[in-house]
Amino acid sequence: MNVALGGTFDPIHDGHRALFERAFELGDVTVGLTSDDLAPKTRHDERHIRSYEERRAALETELAALAAEHDRDWAIRELAEPTGIATEPQFDVLVVSPETETGGKRINEIRRDRGHDPLEIEVVPHVYADDGEVISSTRIVRGEIDEHGNPTPERDGRPS
Repeated sequence: MNVALGGTFDPIHDGHRALFERAFELGDVTVGLTSDDLAPKTRHDERHIRSYEERRAALETELAALAAEHDRDWAIRELAEPTGIATEPQFDVLVVSPETETGGKRINEIRRDRGHDPLEIEVVPHVYADDGEVISSTRIVRGEIDEHGNPTPERDGRPS
């Protein structure tokens, strides 16, 4: 199966790793990585986002290890628009998080309009931090948790 997923992945965390793991379990993986222009438009908050090249380098490291473990092929492609690569006919499955499932349904509408078969949408559950909240890049950037969901020492209410 040809599997697509996409995102900004800055910084990469265990929630992203759950998406990558499921994608490689299903087949060969192509990850759409948001361009420098698109990345800020996909955020619900104002925060610094590293450059495409920096994010791509970190993503390559993550994907290479998983691809080897699963004996799968992989690629990274730049996303210039939110629907990205998933509207292309060669894909069979789209791996999404719960908050991007609606976008997956929109992608299938576009695919139908173009005469392509709909994608199977694989929703990967959230990964939770030690505090019971969802792990997110925003929480990591704010210094609340690390990439594995552990509270950081600087967090309010924690001893230094």
